[in-house]
Amino acid sequence: MVSELIAKAAKREFSQALLFDDTERPCIRYDSGKSLRLLYLHIPFCESLCPYCSFNRIAFEEKLCRRYFKALRKEIRLYKKSGYDFGAIYLGGGTPTILIDELLKTIDLAESIFSIREISVETNPNHLTAENLALLKHAGVNRLSVGIQSFDDELLKAMGRYHKYGSGTEIAERIRKALGKFHTVNADMIFNFPSQTEESLSRDIEILRSTGVDQVTYYPLMVSDSTKKAISQNLGTVDFSRERKYYSMITNALLPAYRFSSAWCFSKKDAMIDEYIVDYDEYAGLGSGSIGYMNGTCYANTFSINEYIDKLEKGEIPLMASRTFGCREQMRYDFMMKLFGLDLPFTLFADKYRRTDRLLLIKDILPFVLTGALRYSNGRLRLTRRGRYFWVVMMREFFSAVNNFRDYCLAKKTK
Repeated sequence: MVSELIAKAAKREFSQALLFDDTERPCIRYDSGKSLRLLYLHIPFCESLCPYCSFNRIAFEEKLCRRYFKALRKEIRLYKKSGYDFGAIYLGGGTPTILIDELLKTIDLAESIFSIREISVETNPNHLTAENLALLKHAGVNRLSVGIQSFDDELLKAMGRYHKYGSGTEIAERIRKALGKFHTVNADMIFNFPSQTEESLSRDIEILRSTGVDQVTYYPLMVSDSTKKAISQNLGTVDFSRERKYYSMITNALLPAYRFSSAWCFSKKDAMIDEYIVDYDEYAGLGSGSIGYMNGTCYANTFSINEYIDKLEKGEIPLMASRTFGCREQMRYDFMMKLFGLDLPFTLFADKYRRTDRLLLIKDILPFVLTGALRYSNGRLRLTRRGRYFWVVMMREFFSAVNNFRDYCLAKKTK
């Protein structure tokens, strides 16, 4: 009952927070006094499109893809020219490794002009070839995040992934061969598919543990307005009432061999996670349809691939929309994101916000303390076991709201 109320409240709040004003000229607010940010680079091309994905992505066309990478490198240079610096790179998609030569040129450029300490790249199982792994390692990639979703062959077929990436057994073997070549290999998984049973989820977890993979990110299935019909047609109707039970199965099976890096990420060692928004207060979003957050301003690039390329060929930052959050909105954002990483030091708010502003957050914190979701100790708030699932629910609704914002942008984009 409590989790349902949290889901409804979070859905309402995030929908309001992501209302962008079309009448304002989009901008990025820059503050040179900030610590190093993360550089997110979006590659929107895929060999084929999965029915549950709401990210900005299109079917792969080599000529267009090469033009896109060239434009992306122009955008990187524009950020350097504006005085930005970045401490880490996260390449997401889409499928960033779809043209490995273009990807390597892009990584090399960013490393040559920014203070890069770590690089994370998303990929798919069919790209885990010996040649690709060697090239990525040589390029300085520390972390490889592999989109698996499930090892269940029937689920893979329903998602349209079986014919692209092979059987669950084949995918598990590719993961094993990638281990040891990078500091971290992450397995991206999804739970609570409509046709997923307790038995198939248990098998997935057992296979994960048998591979010895360094890190597991286990997302709940997220449904946006645009994917609802496709998910229903291909996979069935989502039942959120069993989500908590499935989450408990995952946490009970992965601990203590793994430890929590976030409410849904499990690691064997310290490493970057897919939710870089936990570890980095600010991040620049580059690429078509990319979203960034800097100095209290959330902004989005155009979702049109051609418009994105055209703007950069003219030397323009390809912004589509932006919104500057008020003080309370920024505090709420920090509150949710930092606690998703399980632990929030109150010094964070003391350093960033005035005392009178910080008092506004008490109304948000108190219900979670009273329901046993948060525990205060030695100047820190920590998620309890009960609270971890509540934060999974909130983050699911947060990303669903982001996905609905993407739907809105995609509906408005020009060809």
